[in-house]
Amino acid sequence: MNYTYILKCADGSLYTGWTVDLKRRLEIHNSGKGAKYTRSRRPVTLVYYEMYEERREAMRREYAIKQMSREDKQKLIGQGNRTPV
Repeated sequence: MNYTYILKCADGSLYTGWTVDLKRRLEIHNSGKGAKYTRSRRPVTLVYYEMYEERREAMRREYAIKQMSREDKQKLIGQGNRTPV
């Protein structure tokens, strides 16, 4: 399974990414070994994710979410907040 996810950083900013192992990726972000953006904004919290069969679908969705305004991302989080795996 492939996941597109949104994290809320300690400074209140949002980070969007994709992975095949959501739990492990969250641990990596919080250990400081994840994306450069999240390293100085720890801890991060998973606030939203979507599941996809195909990797390219998850990557396309990541790109689409990154193009959204913060307001639209907040709406997405509010509409589809899912329990972490």
